[in-house]
Amino acid sequence: MTTRRERLREATVREIQEAARQHLRAHGPAGISLRAIARDMGMTAPALYRYYASLDDLIRAMIEGYKQEIGAALEAARDAVPADDLGGRLVAAARAFRRWALDHRPEFTMVFGAPPPGYEPRADGGVPSMGGFGEIFFALFAELWQRVRFPVPADEDIPAGLRTQLQHFATACGLDRAGLPLGLVRVFAGCWVRLYGLVAMEAFGHVHFMLDDAEALFEAELADLATALGLAPPLPPGHSPSASAAQNADS
Repeated sequence: MTTRRERLREATVREIQEAARQHLRAHGPAGISLRAIARDMGMTAPALYRYYASLDDLIRAMIEGYKQEIGAALEAARDAVPADDLGGRLVAAARAFRRWALDHRPEFTMVFGAPPPGYEPRADGGVPSMGGFGEIFFALFAELWQRVRFPVPADEDIPAGLRTQLQHFATACGLDRAGLPLGLVRVFAGCWVRLYGLVAMEAFGHVHFMLDDAEALFEAELADLATALGLAPPLPPGHSPSASAAQNADS
């Protein structure tokens, strides 16, 4: 059971995070200032340092918090689909990722775009984790491969330089699980780059020269990836297998 002092501290941390979020949305990552946040909250800047030792500490906490939000959105979308429909769960998670990005563009930019000037994301030189959302995607991907056995390249067919990097990435991110070939990580990386790349371009406003609405292209990419993974093309957003079956029965 938490103490009253701990609850007050947690409440203040949440208030700081929310104030920082408002500055992010209004001014971008470069507009976040501990002094301005303290002023908005009626605190002194030194008092704020009791919660965050530096601006970098606050930004790291914000990024981790947004990663957790993405993960929660993906989990909710995944769990709304029956557990035996792995393809449907993977598609639902992919759509939830895009929706979160478009609904939270400033937060998405902080997590995936250029960091604020002077920000040092990691001091130890290590490889950052994918975050909970990446692990959700890979868990679904791995479970799907174990059931469907879609084709993946053999280790010796992956170019040596790429193979070394993928192994390093898999080890650092906890993807090197027993019984899963490195080729699965290679296919996962390719699928992720395609989907993330399109979402990032849309969230950053880089597809408007070509498309007014990139949803149709995103859905086409999902359909292409589903085919490559041995799945049926996904149903349009908002349609469920049960609803489609009922409609067919009525007709």
